[in-house]
Amino acid sequence: MAQNKNDDEVIGKAYDAKLMRRLLHYVKPYKKYVVLAIVLNIIVAALGPLRPYLTKIAVDDHIVHKNYNGLLWIVLAMLATLIFQSVMQYFLTYYTQYLGQRTILDLRRELFAHTQKLAARFFDKTPIGRLVTRVTNDVESLNELFSSGIIMVFSDVFIVLWILAFMFYMDWQLSLVTLSVMPVLIYGTFLFRTKVREAFRDVRLHLARLNSFMQENVTGMSVVQIFNREKKEFKTFSGINADHRKANIDSIFYYAVFYPGVELLSTIAIGLIIWYGGGEIIQSRMQLGVLFAFLQYTEMFFRPIRDLSEKYNIMQTAMASSERIFKLLDDGTMIKNPENPVPMGKLQGDIEFKNVYFAYNENDFVLKNISFGIKPGQTIAIVGATGAGKSSIINILTRFYDIGNGSITVDGVDIRNIDKKELREHISIVLQDVFLFSGSIRSNISMNNPAISDEKIIEAATLVGADKFIRELPNKYDEEVKERGATLSVGQKQLISFARALAYDPQILILDEATSSVDTEAEQMIQRAIEQLLKGRTAIVIAHRLSTIQNANTIIVLHKGEIKEMGNHQELLAMRGIYYRLYQLQYKDQEAVKNV
Repeated sequence: MAQNKNDDEVIGKAYDAKLMRRLLHYVKPYKKYVVLAIVLNIIVAALGPLRPYLTKIAVDDHIVHKNYNGLLWIVLAMLATLIFQSVMQYFLTYYTQYLGQRTILDLRRELFAHTQKLAARFFDKTPIGRLVTRVTNDVESLNELFSSGIIMVFSDVFIVLWILAFMFYMDWQLSLVTLSVMPVLIYGTFLFRTKVREAFRDVRLHLARLNSFMQENVTGMSVVQIFNREKKEFKTFSGINADHRKANIDSIFYYAVFYPGVELLSTIAIGLIIWYGGGEIIQSRMQLGVLFAFLQYTEMFFRPIRDLSEKYNIMQTAMASSERIFKLLDDGTMIKNPENPVPMGKLQGDIEFKNVYFAYNENDFVLKNISFGIKPGQTIAIVGATGAGKSSIINILTRFYDIGNGSITVDGVDIRNIDKKELREHISIVLQDVFLFSGSIRSNISMNNPAISDEKIIEAATLVGADKFIRELPNKYDEEVKERGATLSVGQKQLISFARALAYDPQILILDEATSSVDTEAEQMIQRAIEQLLKGRTAIVIAHRLSTIQNANTIIVLHKGEIKEMGNHQELLAMRGIYYRLYQLQYKDQEAVKNV
């Protein structure tokens, strides 16, 4: 838990030049939209402060002199300015949002593609909820930065600059009086920034905890329910949720103090303008229109100041999110492809393990000095107690993990010299824990591979006996599969997984407890299909049911990561070792053992 906390507490700076350069890399393909947005910003920012100046002209040049026609033209000019500003604002909003969405699209695609390349070792140590948070919440924070953060900061800055330009042009002394509240505002903004940064860190931390807890509990809901843990888990969730609420309330508190504070300073500035400007008008040293304009400018001046504080929050969020996103993108936990991979062509299926050592954690070897060979077309079975290392052999053969010492060759070529994609194209796996995707039965068998025709899908399903129950479904092969195959039985999901493996017509077939969740009738059906299927294919079968592997060419008995026995069924029984004892545990009838 500490590891998750530390990762999600990363808050960084409100502005980090290094991170910003990396972020702007994603904007670079759309730089013409950035330039257009900045130009539109300058125009829109100028049109707003122009209206108070027109008000000054209307009062001093026309209202005071009772010039009705001139006043009408000023009003029309103000209306035209407002309409033009609205049109420019529309294009500004459209292009900034377009820029944000295009940038986020590219970033999300890169994140997902990078995640697909990461090795299994990465997912062993990284909670799914954290990855989901990266691709959703964190990326969405960057969307705000690109669409309403970076570009709109320019807008606020330009508005302030235009206001100052008009104010100093009209009366520099009154401008200094108006800006006399700025030191207090700057100090308050600095204090607000510090406090909000701390509150924001807590919000992000508790949100990540909330996401992880939700993901874990929804995934394991059946376990929670069977052990009547609903109240306990609800209590834990309520605690995490309360922490998240408190963190949000803390951040809201600082906003609730800051915004009225800015409003108070704005009011004080207005009072100073009326006091100083009114005195100047009484003494005929200032025109009335200037006072009207300054009152409008004061209201306009403090509005972007408030907005800049909000933009700071967006920037703070984005910097923290980008730091976590780039940490994921920079993660190099990958199975490296060789620089010059050996092309395999048509695979024969000759597999050999030579003195292989493997550890998930450094020097904690789960496989020790593993050596065996499988000739093309042979079937080898692996048995052993839970934790003996059976599934680890599959993991390293498919290069989900790389070995420490020794070598694994396929057709005489070290698998580390073979392109991962090409190696896996020749291997199909049926796992004990079947994973089905949302979609149809057809898409789950073919994995949306256009090279696998409907005829091949049906042929594979028929061969394993899945066609029978699929035909009984309302939509047959187009029947909708819910998330993780929730509407199908465990046995049905396993049959679909079997058909999926066969549809790819592999040269190497791996069955990891493939019949453990099907009933006896389905198992017999699969066994008959396997006998036909394995002809001409190299197969590795991991099984607890020894009845399913008796016809294997070679049976390997693993114990604590080492090969203790090797031979066919009859040879291993004759040894009266580990395999013999395993067989006795499954078949109590001693006469059955003698008659084998």
